[in-house]
Amino acid sequence: MNTISSYSPIHVVGGGLAGSEAAWQIASSGIPVILHEMRGVRGTEAHKTDGLAELVCSNSFRSDDATSNAVGVIHAEMRMAGSLIMATADRHQVPAGGALAVDRDGFSEAVTRAIHDHPLITVVREEITGLPPGDWDLAIVATGPLTAPSLASAIQAQTGEDSLAFFDAIAPIVYRESIDMDICWYQSRYDKVGPGGTGKDYINCPMDEAQYNAFVDALISGDTVGFKEWEGTPYFDGCLPIEVMAERGRETLRHGPMKPMGLTNPHNPTVKAYAVVQLRQDNALGTLYNMVGFQTKLKYGAQAEIFRMIPGLENAEFARLGGLHRNTYINSPTLLDPSLTLKSRPGLRFAGQITGCEGYVESASVGLMAGRFAAAERKGEAISLPPATTALGSLLGHITGGHIVTDEEPGKRSFQPMNINFGLFPELQPGSIVKPEGVKRFRGKDKTIMKRQLIARRALTDCAAWLGQNSPLAESA
Repeated sequence: MNTISSYSPIHVVGGGLAGSEAAWQIASSGIPVILHEMRGVRGTEAHKTDGLAELVCSNSFRSDDATSNAVGVIHAEMRMAGSLIMATADRHQVPAGGALAVDRDGFSEAVTRAIHDHPLITVVREEITGLPPGDWDLAIVATGPLTAPSLASAIQAQTGEDSLAFFDAIAPIVYRESIDMDICWYQSRYDKVGPGGTGKDYINCPMDEAQYNAFVDALISGDTVGFKEWEGTPYFDGCLPIEVMAERGRETLRHGPMKPMGLTNPHNPTVKAYAVVQLRQDNALGTLYNMVGFQTKLKYGAQAEIFRMIPGLENAEFARLGGLHRNTYINSPTLLDPSLTLKSRPGLRFAGQITGCEGYVESASVGLMAGRFAAAERKGEAISLPPATTALGSLLGHITGGHIVTDEEPGKRSFQPMNINFGLFPELQPGSIVKPEGVKRFRGKDKTIMKRQLIARRALTDCAAWLGQNSPLAESA
């Protein structure tokens, strides 16, 4: 071990966002950790480095608005809980309108350095091919959506449940210097200024109706990667490949990632674009831009040809083309107790996307909770669950209690991966939403905004109380 401690170590399997956060939380409580990571010995289909907490899809942690956005609320709660992932993201943010986006390489390098430098954490580069051995009395499996087949088989054997899986797709990254700015322009939607942003944080590529229709036709007819042995595995709707969205209807894209609303082309301000492709800064230098919402399973040759049909990207050079990988998750509501412990094996917890959450911050937040729960158990303390009214508690409730059984199909599993959203939070007390004085019409969007603000304020207040802290965010909300 790196330092002397009176406690036996807790083992964490997987050095992604969840595993890194779990290890940090455990070590921060004074408990030694052994973090096992297979990259460096064996790679995956999606990772490019052996760095801890490598981001393989977008570089965005999504909205940082803690007043009325569920993602922003979980950001704030994680910061209050001393999250390594959030602290590192804040130090390595790049402009992204109202979102928190990071320089992916700088972010991973900083997390790796922090983990290696912590005196209570030992990193072991090895592949764990089965469930943790019995002498690891406390362990966390945080192997993520790319769990090695041998470990997945061991999980199946232990649980008696079939692992569920879905496909996830990666968006291409374009070199900034290859984008034609005589056609494209900088602007955030509705000129929104976010953390570290200016209101001009995205590069926008306009399309007229004919260009849009030709692009959709090319997407639908494009050569894609086959499903092979994964045939029948469902996609997660929050990360659909662009060509799958196109197949769902000709207008789907221009009402989704290519919507033109809130954008004005300064090169032709009197003509509204029929559709717009947005690119978001992907590194601190501003040399790389990510095609927003353009996850794809198109083959590389087809990607380059089709994406160069986009006005302004005719000569685009790609630092990385899109790709496709399999995500695996367990039926958590059936298999895990409220502290993320496998019901059939005390002391063994699961964390991150393998539990059925979706998204970077959601994965890290489950690692944060698993780490805190394991540390409390090692110390012989009662495990304190976050209140259901918090973002952390609502996500935990979905993972461990979101199993629905219908009368029509008793026993059928309905559990699906989920991002944090206000639909997971408990309802407000009756009478909480009061029409502002002097407002005659109070319904629809205005009422929804107030409801979300009240849920966010309650969440931050309750999370601060759970952590024994004062919440300046809650007080100023």
